[in-house]
Amino acid sequence: MSHIDLQSYYELNFALVQFHKYSLTEIENWIPWERDLYVDMLKAHIETEKLKAQQNANSKY
Repeated sequence: MSHIDLQSYYELNFALVQFHKYSLTEIENWIPWERDLYVDMLKAHIETEKLKAQQNANSKY
């Protein structure tokens, strides 16, 4: 929880558990820099998937 407020911390935990299937225990056991690393990698993955979906949608027309 190195640089986010408490509400953001819990909102991020909720999103990681609900949408990305991490367990709360797993998240709580991460080291703060490890958490930041996983979140950054997840953001990059989501962005890549979003771009692929947009490209697929555009190629259909």
